[in-house]
Amino acid sequence: MSDKDCKARELAEYALLTVFADDETIDDVELAVLKRLALSDGIVDDREREVLARIFGRVERGNVTAEVWEGIVVFKERFGID
Repeated sequence: MSDKDCKARELAEYALLTVFADDETIDDVELAVLKRLALSDGIVDDREREVLARIFGRVERGNVTAEVWEGIVVFKERFGID
């Protein structure tokens, strides 16, 4: 995989500038964008997993909807994000 295919930097920038800038949490649209970025080349590489783990690690269950929490849990399990 080439560096141009890796979206780790874009994931981090999106999280910093959009996801956590206004309310320190993730909504369903923001989660969909994160997923779309990570899967834009069809895989989630190690660098993307690392960034997503940091992003998802900031999310508290009580601060998101049940649907968003479940989406995060399923995405983490499916792609081996710790």
